[in-house]
Amino acid sequence: MTEISYNDMKTFSDAEIILRIGNFTKHHRILLNKSQEQLAREIGIARSTLSLFERGENTSLLVFVQILRALNLLDSLGPFQLNDQEIPLQPAKSSESTPLRAKTKNKPEEDDAPKDWAFY
Repeated sequence: MTEISYNDMKTFSDAEIILRIGNFTKHHRILLNKSQEQLAREIGIARSTLSLFERGENTSLLVFVQILRALNLLDSLGPFQLNDQEIPLQPAKSSESTPLRAKTKNKPEEDDAPKDWAFY
């Protein structure tokens, strides 16, 4: 398979990226000398579902993960792993002064709410 840079991929449409993911899984299935029927049976999906995925017509994330697992390619998801330093709530655990979520400033207290409002 040819190497494509991130800058090249930014120009691809969503459909093109999905098709390339399908081609990636098909390429690796064939490298393992597995038929669609064999791989589909191993994953527990219909052969037609795998065929649709390889053609870029079925974009189920669950099917994608199942295919990667069966092809022993879960390591290709490495860039999606977060280190402890990258988790946004991690600093909140170590310091009380760090807010856990965004807050609006100057929110009026209930007593400051307009008195002329009536709900019927």
